[in-house]
Amino acid sequence: MKRITKIGIWNARTLRESGRLRQAVACMKSYGLNILGMSEVRWSEFRKMTTHDGATFIYSGRPEGDNVSREGVGILMDKAAKRSLIEWHPVSARIIVARFKTTIRNIVMIQCYAPTAAAEDVERQEFYVQLNEILKKQKKKDIIILGGDLNAKVGQDNVGLEHIMGRHGLGKKNENGQLSVDFCASHDLVIGRTIFPHKDCHSPDHKTEN
Repeated sequence: MKRITKIGIWNARTLRESGRLRQAVACMKSYGLNILGMSEVRWSEFRKMTTHDGATFIYSGRPEGDNVSREGVGILMDKAAKRSLIEWHPVSARIIVARFKTTIRNIVMIQCYAPTAAAEDVERQEFYVQLNEILKKQKKKDIIILGGDLNAKVGQDNVGLEHIMGRHGLGKKNENGQLSVDFCASHDLVIGRTIFPHKDCHSPDHKTEN
């Protein structure tokens, strides 16, 4: 029988506090997820580890000794997903890549955390250049899932872009949103968040919709 694999994305904001990874595992289980991509992990270096209850966590962060606690990406997997893991690559503190085996087509999951709109233009451009190089290296027959926090608002105007996005984007398109749309268009990626309506949710200030 076919088995459904459920994949989720979460901006953790940090896993540095005691018990936060355990909380993430509990959250993954409560939603019945097999794979949970995470942004803003804020751990140093890169590593593959097994949690106390058998989940596997791979992550990529800033170099050891860097006094700035920020960025970091990771992918949390249950036992079934771990058995399907073919390979993984810690690209940077903003990008991690994992490839999973399935009975039909293999899946490549790219978890990322893009620079915010406040970052320098050069930093944002470099991120997308690196992401572009990663996409070009993937096998054509693999299914590509690009997940994470792109810190982008793409808006609702999809005229001429109907093949990559719907009309359920959030807010007004910003510069990061334009970069994201252009990137997805160049790689025939669909922006899933825009295809159907979602419940409203807010940032910690209880005002900003994200």
